[in-house]
Formats: sequence, structure tokens, C-alpha cells
Amino acid sequence: MPVAPAPAPTPAPSPPVKPPPAAERVYAHVKQAVLDRRYEGGTLLTEGGLADAVGVSRTPVREALLRLEAEGLLKLYPKKGALVLPVSAQEIADVVETRLLVEEHAVRRAVPAPEPLVTRLEELLEEQRRHAATGDLAALAVSDRCFHAEIVRNAGNAILARLYDQLRDRQLRMGVAVMHAQPDRVAKNIAEHTEILDALRAGDADGAASVVRRHVGWVRSLARGEVR
Repeated sequence: MPVAPAPAPTPAPSPPVKPPPAAERVYAHVKQAVLDRRYEGGTLLTEGGLADAVGVSRTPVREALLRLEAEGLLKLYPKKGALVLPVSAQEIADVVETRLLVEEHAVRRAVPAPEPLVTRLEELLEEQRRHAATGDLAALAVSDRCFHAEIVRNAGNAILARLYDQLRDRQLRMGVAVMHAQPDRVAKNIAEHTEILDALRAGDADGAASVVRRHVGWVRSLARGEVR
């Protein structure tokens, strides 16, 4: 007589996932809102308002705001709250100068472009077109930044890649601000990304560097008031 197989053991229940600490939740909430311009430059945030928004006490709010002040996104005023700092023309100029130094070097190193890089850049371009079609400027800024970061990482210099990553938050915030101020720039950005990709496919290092210089340098011109 066949013996019935023993029942499979009941899997042990997974341990409950601990939520992130309260200060981390406040930090993430405020930082994301600043980066995608839900909290615009010049907005005064209060500890009580943030505590209510995130559902925590005021103590972790203070901890998160101190951290964000150290990152240059906020300015704290005792007994008043925290002011969201606007993006300054000097900050834009500094970031653009650093980007040009890194990106022109990296795009030249990308020639001849390896197939995985070309495929990834094609995916990001398609992603940008989708975000442009839906008007999601925050997501578009993230994808825009990723396009350039992929080229920098491809250069194979870990120190250079880390330096570029340190600009991430400033680039995202500026990208959203620029696209709000110049909505016609969205299509131009995508067109210039396409030019960069075409130059990489063609093995044209000088052409790719020239497009990067024009593409990134445009932001500096905007900050100087040279673009209308």
C-alpha cells in the first residue's frame, strides 16, 4: 500500500519589516519635496506642520532639518522654522562648470561606445519621451540626470563617478526648476540627448563633446539671464 507523502512543513512567518526611524522619514519627505519643487525656494517650513504631515513628534523633525541644513537645502531660524533655500545663480554656475569638466572628458572616453552603454542610453531616451508626454517633470529630471551619469560611469574612473554623484541632488533640483521656467526646453533636451547618442554611435568624440558643451552650457547662460 503506497505511503502518502508527509505534508510540507509550514514556512516560518517572515519577520515584520521595521519602518525607518522617524527622523529618516521626515528627512526623506522634506528632501524629496524640495527636490521636486513641492516645497519651493522661499517656503518657510514649521516643525509642527512637518510633524503633522509625517505623523511624528517634533524631536525627529529637528534632527532631520539639521541634516538638510548641512546639505545646503534649508536655513534654520530658531522658533520660526526652516526656510527652503532657492537655487542661486552662483550655485548653478558652479555645478555647470564641474559638469562640463567631468562630462566632456567622460564622453570622449566613451568612444567607441560599447553596446551596453548605447542600449542603456536608448532606454533612458525613451523613458524621457514618456515622462515628457505625461508632463512628469520631476521624473523627467531624474531620467535626464541618469542619462549623463551613465556616460560618466562608463569612463571607468570611480573617483570621477563619485564626484559626479555628489552633484546629484543639486542637478535634480536645478533640472526641475529649469524645465518649469523654460517648458520648451524639454523637447530641446531630448533632441540634444539624441545628438549625443548619435555621435557616440558614429564614434565621433569631438562631435559628442561639442554637443555636451552646448547642452550643459545652456543652463549657465540661463542663470546669467542670457536666455529669454
